[in-house]
Amino acid sequence: MNYWFSSKCPSLLNFHSQFEKILMHQVDDDREKRVEQFLKLTRTDNRGRLKIYIGMSAGVGKSYRMLQEAKQRLANGENIKIGFIETHKRKETEALLEGLPIIPRREVFYKGKKLEDLDVQAVLLLHPDVVVIDELAHSNIPGSKNEKRWQDVLDILEAGIDVISALNIQHIESINEDVKSITGVEVKERVPDRILQVADEVVNIDLTADELITRLKEGKIYDHTKVQQALTNFFQPEKILQLRELALKEVAGQVERKVDYSIEYKKNPFRHEHLLACISSNNEIAQRIIRKTARLASYYNSAWFVLYVQTPKEAMDKIPLDRQRYLINNFKNATELGAEVIQKKEENIADAIIETIKEKNITTVCLGKPHLKLWQIILRTGVFNQLLKTVSANNVDLVILS
Repeated sequence: MNYWFSSKCPSLLNFHSQFEKILMHQVDDDREKRVEQFLKLTRTDNRGRLKIYIGMSAGVGKSYRMLQEAKQRLANGENIKIGFIETHKRKETEALLEGLPIIPRREVFYKGKKLEDLDVQAVLLLHPDVVVIDELAHSNIPGSKNEKRWQDVLDILEAGIDVISALNIQHIESINEDVKSITGVEVKERVPDRILQVADEVVNIDLTADELITRLKEGKIYDHTKVQQALTNFFQPEKILQLRELALKEVAGQVERKVDYSIEYKKNPFRHEHLLACISSNNEIAQRIIRKTARLASYYNSAWFVLYVQTPKEAMDKIPLDRQRYLINNFKNATELGAEVIQKKEENIADAIIETIKEKNITTVCLGKPHLKLWQIILRTGVFNQLLKTVSANNVDLVILS
């Protein structure tokens, strides 16, 4: 649950101390460049167009629909090629590959095994008008130029090539916790929400729970030896229904946000939301704040920032190595989700936040829900009052994220 408060709300005096225990660490330059790449993609007229098929789970028919579209485009005379498709040995899907021009996969030997992956250089060299690239959330073979396939897709779009791709709802970064609570499984391969914002078209492939389970039992999703295990674990009606709802809401939300942003921009092209996520060295809370702020930024189609303040108590020689490692990962995650990471050394955390509000024209500050005793809060109300006066004077709202 999220708690929204106006910047002038006195009850916020009880929420200041979440600013403590913050660490600063250097983010790699290329991660920051990746954010700029996102922004450039939305501004460049000659970039390729991105279409994403999204579904609630494996087996709903995303790859099948992509190949159907590829056949239709080929029949219409378009220069379209298959960059990477995963049929999972499904006969119906494999049958659609016949007659479609396929770009051979890149072969790499890794730890004694031959692995195959998307050949990005071949795609760029052949330069088709459209390329089909399945499994957007896929992790590339170690040693590849990019860590993730979605980054390959960005490079291909920049080259002016249209891309048709697909992913499941559980692979979207900011709703990872929701998926974990439904399925009990944390999905490791994820894509940042910004990818959906970059997309020119997002299409939901929908099936009812009964239809999906029927396909599973008929052996159209997994081999018959895996059917019973799938029915016991992931493919349960109540789980499928909840994932289906997430998928429908996500696609509907993307359409609504694009329409709302277009209307709002025409009315007031100079007014833009800027969100600031203030996170601590507490790994779980930091992850939650980053993901939820990313969702807000996606909804408002706004720029957003993540702030860490290193106090003297949290100098590098005083922080355990595991905490430093978690923070580096959180910086990387925030950057891939589209945030600009800001790091400051300051004894007074409120001063650092106030300074950032003014520097970045922040309109909304997002904080984590504090978990301190009342006497600790009372002792520090002076610091928090200073922050409240600043946000009130600058018409900035505070959001407390649970």
